[in-house]
Amino acid sequence: MNIAVLGGGVEGNAVKKYFTEHGNHVQIFDNFKDEDIAGFKLEDYDAVFRSPSVRPLDKSWTSMTKYFFDHCKAKIIGVTGTKGKGTTCSFITAILKEIIKDSEWPSRNVWLVGNIGNPSIDVLDKIQEDDVVVFEMSSFQLWDLTKSPNVAVVLRVEQDHLDRHFSLEDYHNAKANIARHQTADDYCVYYSKNENSERIGNLSQGTKTTYPIARTDKVEELLSVLNVPGEHNKENCEAALMAVASYFKKDLNELLSDQNIFNSIKTALSNFQGLPHRIQFVRELNGVKYYDDNYSSAFPATDVAIKTFEDRPLILIAGGKDRHLDLSAMKRRIFDAKNIKKAILIGETKEQLAENEYPEKYILAETLEEAVNAAREIAEKIADDTSQNYNLCLPVTEPLHPVVLMSPGAASFDMFKNFEDRGQQFQTIVKNLK
Repeated sequence: MNIAVLGGGVEGNAVKKYFTEHGNHVQIFDNFKDEDIAGFKLEDYDAVFRSPSVRPLDKSWTSMTKYFFDHCKAKIIGVTGTKGKGTTCSFITAILKEIIKDSEWPSRNVWLVGNIGNPSIDVLDKIQEDDVVVFEMSSFQLWDLTKSPNVAVVLRVEQDHLDRHFSLEDYHNAKANIARHQTADDYCVYYSKNENSERIGNLSQGTKTTYPIARTDKVEELLSVLNVPGEHNKENCEAALMAVASYFKKDLNELLSDQNIFNSIKTALSNFQGLPHRIQFVRELNGVKYYDDNYSSAFPATDVAIKTFEDRPLILIAGGKDRHLDLSAMKRRIFDAKNIKKAILIGETKEQLAENEYPEKYILAETLEEAVNAAREIAEKIADDTSQNYNLCLPVTEPLHPVVLMSPGAASFDMFKNFEDRGQQFQTIVKNLK
């Protein structure tokens, strides 16, 4: 076959590698605008694959995700949402691996693929019928999907990616494909406190369950062993538990009543260390704790990170690529939060975030190093003052470590290659502080 791939990157290159190895000719078109596509003579190709961020402008096009769903032999657990997808998928994967390794299916494999960075097509030929696939699914991968996973998990769905989607409605509509094509034999788990998630979940023709869940003694015991901070991670864990129960076609209480399975889940959760750049602890220096939340590319993620440290004095580093989103909610959150002692603002959105705010509440930084140094100075002053008050027996119950948190709430492409590059640069600067 003669195959065209619209867009390079991780998925485009994976498609080229796969089909070239299977004896096909593959041409990648990269670095183009929508209006350029008409000149590619796509009618000369037997198949056209679009990469995730390329809009599905022609119904005859396919994608790596569509091809995978059409050819995958195993059952698929798909997870979508604005934030928390990677962590939830990793919870599910860790739990299933721990359960399965001591079960009657010792040879069964659990494959973690998708938006988390592992192209699904790379492992397609290795997947057997009794395996299970955990697929992190972005709106771009779901955009034109015509099959839904056997178990769909819908986390919170907020505003995001409006620089590529035609509208908020288009974004939500893309997300909805995770449940829209399910059958009566499938399962859907959705977040009941978000109307967008609930609307998507109710499209499913399968068995529907919701979270947050009732925290029984067994559930509380499982959540108590988590090493990742924040109520949001407990909710992500709840979603994962419901997904695993759905995969085994059991009620959660029934699943946890099996002591061997309960012990396997507890082991998996206690060993789970979280994903890089998701409220990741970097180091403690001079009474200050530093956290990297550079995966945060939109306000909902930053909101969650702020809540995680609501009992700590917080210096927040935020800002990044201007994607023409409404930042009013983010501004209110940053400047009204009682625990935020100073906001250090960077990137293209820094002036917009600072507009009409009191100058004493923020600092504008031109570089990340400048931002980290400013945050350090403020945080160490707070740590020193708190320590002195504690030693003088003033009303401080215990010295609370101030936190420097980088949670941009914006994309990274104005100053960095991607969020990993942004996070790594932040961690390098922090680790080099003396």
